[in-house]
Amino acid sequence: MGKVYLIGAGPGDPELLTLKAARLLARADVVLHDALVSREVLEVISNAAEVIDVGKRAGRKLLTQEEINALLVSYAQKGEIVVRLKGGDPSIFGRAGEEIESLRKAGIEYEIVPGITAALGAAAAAGISLTDRRVASQILLTTFSRGTDGSVMDWGCVTSTTTLVLYMPGADYTEVSQRLLEGGLPVDLPCVIVSNAASSQQQLRWSSVGRLASEEKLPAPALLIVGRVASREIEELRSAFWDGEGKTLPPQHLSVS
Repeated sequence: MGKVYLIGAGPGDPELLTLKAARLLARADVVLHDALVSREVLEVISNAAEVIDVGKRAGRKLLTQEEINALLVSYAQKGEIVVRLKGGDPSIFGRAGEEIESLRKAGIEYEIVPGITAALGAAAAAGISLTDRRVASQILLTTFSRGTDGSVMDWGCVTSTTTLVLYMPGADYTEVSQRLLEGGLPVDLPCVIVSNAASSQQQLRWSSVGRLASEEKLPAPALLIVGRVASREIEELRSAFWDGEGKTLPPQHLSVS
């Protein structure tokens, strides 16, 4: 019986791979990778390995999740060293739970090798701290589902000290802005869009919740960081955007970069 490694490829820069991930990619028999794994990371894979692209592009899946699960089990049952390579970290929006369940049911040994998730890669690219003790005491990682009821998001847990990291915001920033405003976030709350973090195509766009609607689309994969940490003038934002009743402070007291 072989073994399956669920490995995080990080945000794209092969130098951000863990030593363990690089070692396993160099000796794997089979690698099943997602579409978001960069070309540079794929080049770390052994030339002798069978490499299978199981990613999703433009909403179209090459394989269903059930088919991917079956491949992992099948290859491991043949005694192969199998790598399931995912962008970022396997346990953050990577469907690792479904694959782990299938491996457990089949009695397949597996191991998770963490990677740098997109939130950390994007924050590093923007040169900001997600938990700056002056303005942020918690991080909320979430995704944005278009056309769904905004009430599925528990906006009550988002406070003036929350850094909201929105994975996969898509191309329609207008809808994202509207959803954030409906959730009670102030119009002047800073945000930054990070596209292709930690790659040669990396782009950053500094904005605010209100201005987000008029921003031009940045190429996918992109991520949105919302909160006071997303300003380059933290000292100017030490006073909360919200007062005790959740109201926004007057714009003249804010300095958003």
